[in-house]
Amino acid sequence: MNAIEQTISGIVDELLADKDGSQGDVIFNHPDKDVIIDILANLRRIIFPGYFKNRSIKVYSLRSNLSVLIEDVIYKLTKQIAVVMNSEGGSGDDIPAAAHEKAVEFIQRLGVIREYIITDVQAAYDGDPAAYSKDEIIYSYPGLFAILVYRIAHELFTLGVPIIPRMMTEYAHSETGIDIHPGAKIGKYFFIDHGTGIVVGETTEIGDNVKIYQGVTLGALSTRGGQSLRNKKRHPTIEDNVTIYSGASILGGDTVIGKDVVIGGNAFITRSVPAGAKVSVKSQELRYNYGSAKPVQSVEFDCEDSWFYII
Repeated sequence: MNAIEQTISGIVDELLADKDGSQGDVIFNHPDKDVIIDILANLRRIIFPGYFKNRSIKVYSLRSNLSVLIEDVIYKLTKQIAVVMNSEGGSGDDIPAAAHEKAVEFIQRLGVIREYIITDVQAAYDGDPAAYSKDEIIYSYPGLFAILVYRIAHELFTLGVPIIPRMMTEYAHSETGIDIHPGAKIGKYFFIDHGTGIVVGETTEIGDNVKIYQGVTLGALSTRGGQSLRNKKRHPTIEDNVTIYSGASILGGDTVIGKDVVIGGNAFITRSVPAGAKVSVKSQELRYNYGSAKPVQSVEFDCEDSWFYII
């Protein structure tokens, strides 16, 4: 063995030294990110039939195309679920059947996912005067894409599928800048406008007809408790017909934003807000400098209505 081979062998020994206390062959028993992304792409084609073409499938009719796509998703999803179930310590003999059962049960929920996402498209169209058509929203709005991936991942999350739902939403996060945990609960007619920098935590609950803008955080007050906080309500509840403008932070599991509330830009909220309230940052001041010949003028910023144009 020459010097370079000895060096490589030593590095390999070091890397494998803490792998289950053995130095046996590495088994690639983890989900494949590329396959997960491919599954998402096909699910998008299924949920919006006729919009997004899979060029590897020869189209005879829309019905046959959908049948092939669904069969492909069941096959690939079953294999990926089996992989994560095995890596999570499941019983080897039961895993293939259990994985197939979960994949089929998920496919049976596609109608519910489509029902919800169609309301999200409508909410985007109704809420954004810059939207010229629903097709434009389906093809190009990052907010809708992030919501779609969330709704897919959420169903897998509720089925108890490990790892894969988070891989899906983190893929959407990397593509859009919108971070929605698959464990969050979100109602119908959900609209994300612009979207970059939005964070929606795991135990967040959002009602129907909610609109949020870029930079909004629906987060926890503190995560210093680490794993001791698992399964506890750490993120806020947002009730129906709420609008949250850009840069607002709403934190805490006990924080409830009541129905019909409007939260102004850059507000920082850690306690509940009653139904129908308008919340805005108090006494903002604008300073105008018209040049050296004139002094700087200060103008009180009226927050009652003015912050609606911050978008």
